[in-house]
Amino acid sequence: MNGHTSKPRILVVDDDPDLRDLLRDYLGKQDMDVRTVADGDALRLALERDGCDLLILDVMLPGDDGLALCREIRAKSRLPILMLTARGDELDRIIGLEMGADDYLPKPFHPRELLARVRSILRRAPEHPDGDGSVRGLKFSGWTLDLGARHLVDEAGVVTPLSSGEFRMLNALAENANRVLSRDQLMDVLAGRDAGPFDRTVDVMISRLRRRLGDDGREPRIIRTLRNEGYVLNGPVEKLL
Repeated sequence: MNGHTSKPRILVVDDDPDLRDLLRDYLGKQDMDVRTVADGDALRLALERDGCDLLILDVMLPGDDGLALCREIRAKSRLPILMLTARGDELDRIIGLEMGADDYLPKPFHPRELLARVRSILRRAPEHPDGDGSVRGLKFSGWTLDLGARHLVDEAGVVTPLSSGEFRMLNALAENANRVLSRDQLMDVLAGRDAGPFDRTVDVMISRLRRRLGDDGREPRIIRTLRNEGYVLNGPVEKLL
């Protein structure tokens, strides 16, 4: 959160002026500090000047599209990102998640659903992510999940950045090591809702985490798939105090 205000700072990037006005007015009435821009250049300038707590990013933008901008931001920041996609465009949603987006919302949408997604993401991206400081990290399979910095560290000390969604999912799996978590449970961790029958959000996030961990997707040894049950982080986990 901004150190000068308790209001969450939301930055909306969409080339539709009517939608920008709608979201600025609607979210503003929900006690949020909302700014809007129309393209990637204005987005970069806004982030450089003021930053934000959550980015609402449309896929279809003039110039650099939302997917390219998501990848660019994720390469240097864990800023929570909610992507807006065309309804039925499953490929854009999957690619957006693979680029590091935390959630997506198909257009057209009801503003109340957007508000629910925004609040869910903000709840899962606290101002002080290291909590009460009692546990600094979780160590497993040669990796350490740093709960303060919210990234992975290997045995050689090399840091692997994580998106906020990746961190939340890996943290949930590590906290429940050797216990199967269903797709609905993991979807609730990510976005505060159950997974739909055709929703691949959890599967994409698991695939991303396996790549981060160097875990073979065909024969995974760290994050295992239990068919029709869910996913489990396999092996002992040590809490670092």
